[in-house]
Amino acid sequence: MTIDLRGLVPAPVTPFNRDGSVDVDAIHRLGGWLAGVEGVKGLVVLGHAGEGTFLTQEEQALVIREFKNAVNGEIPIIAGITGEGNMVAALEAKRAVEAGASAGLVYPSHGWLRFGYQKGAPQTRYKEIYETSGLPLILFQYPDATKATYDLETQLEIAGQEGVFATKNGVRNMKRWDTEIPVLRAAYPELQILTCHDEYLLHTMFDVDGALVGYGGLALNRWWS
Repeated sequence: MTIDLRGLVPAPVTPFNRDGSVDVDAIHRLGGWLAGVEGVKGLVVLGHAGEGTFLTQEEQALVIREFKNAVNGEIPIIAGITGEGNMVAALEAKRAVEAGASAGLVYPSHGWLRFGYQKGAPQTRYKEIYETSGLPLILFQYPDATKATYDLETQLEIAGQEGVFATKNGVRNMKRWDTEIPVLRAAYPELQILTCHDEYLLHTMFDVDGALVGYGGLALNRWWS
């Protein structure tokens, strides 16, 4: 993989006009500003902060395309991949590639938050998305308090799959963090480990390659100075 996210990766909001349409001019201003800050290594769009699940397919493609235009190719645009079913998500990833995304942050199926998942289902989800789209993928570890969190075995198997080059970890259980991150690091030294812990940021910054956080888009000069 050639994508280097070792640094700060903000997840910007999607700007809207008062009529609810995507504000392209604001995307250009926001994306250009973020890309111009030293230490920013990429932008994640259409995630939680970007409200990707609320947008039409056409709006999703527009957001990716215009953020890519805004950064002038200086940093990669990473698309949140949030579709429920595996093929739905895979086709979403394929559209993201066509719109100009360099990588995808793969969300668990949101049904898993309440009901959990069958053994092997997350691995299959990543496999189908990558095989269909060819999009380099980031493993997204959800909080321990949800049923969509992945145990260590699942994380290791996903991290070892073709196409997976990084993990965004938001487990929000520091006992699990302190025991699982070293195992991931030892098993896959080239895996880029990114924290997304807003409330445990200091604790988790010592073990990682960078941070992928929504509020990384604020007070940027304070992050890596």
